[in-house]
Amino acid sequence: MEKTEKIRQFIVFDGMVQGVGFRYRAVHAAEAVGATGWVRNEWDGSVSMEIQGTVGQIDAVIQAIERGRYVCIERISVKTIPLVEDEYCFRERE
Repeated sequence: MEKTEKIRQFIVFDGMVQGVGFRYRAVHAAEAVGATGWVRNEWDGSVSMEIQGTVGQIDAVIQAIERGRYVCIERISVKTIPLVEDEYCFRERE
């Protein structure tokens, strides 16, 4: 895979990920690196995310989230999914 090739991943984060600034940090990190997609809290206490960008952009977003003061990610599940054309931002989703 080319370093500049865009991919899209559906990621589920488990651990202490709700109520700790996770989504706020995800939105700002994604905007900073130019990744697109969304992030939301789930009913089971996890946080799910669809993120689109290069592998480097996605890794940078995850690293920024992990540096969060109270964030404690215990498990990450990742699935590569089809790209979404005409997506221009990263947002919090209800």
